[in-house]
Formats: sequence, structure tokens, C-alpha cells
Amino acid sequence: MKFETTIIGCGAATPTLRHKPSSQLVNVHDRMFLVDCGEGTQMELRRYKVRLQRIDRIFISHLHGDHYLGLVGYMSSLHLLGRKSDLHIYGPPELKSLIELNMRVSQTYLSYRYEFHDLQFENPELLYQDLHLEIISFPLKHRIPCCGFLFREKKRALKVNKDVIAQFRLKSEEVVRLKRGEDIVLEEGRNLTSAESTEAPPAPRSFAYCSDTAYDESLVPLLKGVNLLYHESTFIDQEAKRAKETFHSTASQAATIAKLSEVGRLILGHYSSRYDSEDLFLSEARVIFDNTLLGQEGRTYEVPFLEKISGS
Repeated sequence: MKFETTIIGCGAATPTLRHKPSSQLVNVHDRMFLVDCGEGTQMELRRYKVRLQRIDRIFISHLHGDHYLGLVGYMSSLHLLGRKSDLHIYGPPELKSLIELNMRVSQTYLSYRYEFHDLQFENPELLYQDLHLEIISFPLKHRIPCCGFLFREKKRALKVNKDVIAQFRLKSEEVVRLKRGEDIVLEEGRNLTSAESTEAPPAPRSFAYCSDTAYDESLVPLLKGVNLLYHESTFIDQEAKRAKETFHSTASQAATIAKLSEVGRLILGHYSSRYDSEDLFLSEARVIFDNTLLGQEGRTYEVPFLEKISGS
């Protein structure tokens, strides 16, 4: 099943021709989630042939413009496209007032209903869950209230061997019990154990998005063992003082968090416009955490199983 993120924008606040403002499209089992919505996000989604209507939930990490200024335009386009289904928006409480103001002064009356969910910035919070997935927000250390987001698969049931089902002509209720880890007694009196008839499912995968944050080791317990981590790296070490002043991170600091958290793979992003190349970001990070990749617009990153990472 698919679990991947596509970077729509990975630049910092000052716009450049090389990078777009922050946004990512997370695909979990063909459910689409938009994380941050910087200016021009809808245009980039069209560039990458993403159907805007497929996205039902949008998560805004904080109210710096490079993370949310594309939202109202995106919502208006959904209206023009005739959307009817509900849209769920998760963000700082003040964002709802900003949306309402824009809609009111432009006399825009949406063709669909949107439901706004307030984020809180003190503790991790379960925002959404279904049969296969849970999404958790967690506070980041930034100049204004800011959240990261953790997408985590739920543990799958055991898989009953098809040959066992055919051999013993198992009934559906017997298959269900074996999946739950229970042993069953067949009609002929034979004891059939779950251990001998099932296969363990793949371990659940997880993806964490750390948008804007200063170096913060308190994140390590929450990020422990995450398969794929996106962590901002606005500066390189030469600008470590500036990073601290602006509550951002350097590439080596992002790599240190990845190493301490024992994540599978790290993606860097949120590059300052002062740099003409990201090569220094990558070289500084890989000294500390070798399995580091550069974030690039339009590139899709699979959330890998840990065994796949170790064998790659």
C-alpha cells in the first residue's frame, strides 16, 4: 500500500525562482492529505497533475505566510470547480478568522462546507484516525505557535495463509479468530494455532513533518524510530547564530535530531534564499546522519519499511 510524500514547496519565507513556499502532499493508502499551503500551492499541484478535489484534509502548521497564504485561493478554486463534499482544515485558531474575513470581503459563498479544527500547541494531540491511519500534532519550538505532524499507520491484522484456508476449508469466522491471534478447534477435533497458520504483517510505517523549529531535543522521544522524517534546515552551520535567533535549524542540527531519534531516513528542506546550492546542506548533514536526502519540489519520497532501509 502506498505511503509517500510529495514535496510541493521546500523554500523558506523569501521567494525565489528555485524553490516554492512550504507544502507537501502526503498519500496514505491513496488518501490525500495536504500539509501546509504556501503561496502558489494550487498551481504546483496542477503542475504535478494532482486533482485538487481528492484532498479532504489540510493541516497548517503555523501562521507565517509561507505556510498558509495559498489556502484561501485553494479553497476558492474548489468552489469554482463545484466541490460539494466537506473540507476539513486543521490550524491555529486565528486562521479561521482570516479565512472568514477573506470570504466575507470578497463575497465568496462556498459551494461546500468546511469544518475548522483548532490546533493546540502545548502537547501532542490526536487529530484524526481511521481504520488504517492516525495523525498526531506535536508542538515545535518556533517564534510563534507552531505544530509538526506525525502520520502513523495502525498495526495491521495477522494474515492467514491462503493454503491453510483452502486445506481446512475455514469459515470466515474462523479466519477472523486466527487473525486476532486466537487458536481454533476444527470440526474433526484438530487444534489449529494462529502461530502456524498466519504470517506477521509488515511493521507500521510513520512519517513526521517538522516545519519550522529551533533545534529541540525534546522532540526525540516522539520521533523515535520514525521511518521518514522531514526536518527544516533553513541554514548551514556558518549561520548557526542566525538560526538560533530566528528559531530555525541548521542542516547538521536536523541530522542530529534524526540520529538521536534513530529514524530511517531524513529529508532536508525550508532552505534560506541566501544559498545558491543545497550541496552544503547535504554534506553537513551526512557527516552526522548518512541516510539524508535533499528535499526537491516535485519529488515523491516513499515512506520505507525499516528493513528496506537497512538493506539498501
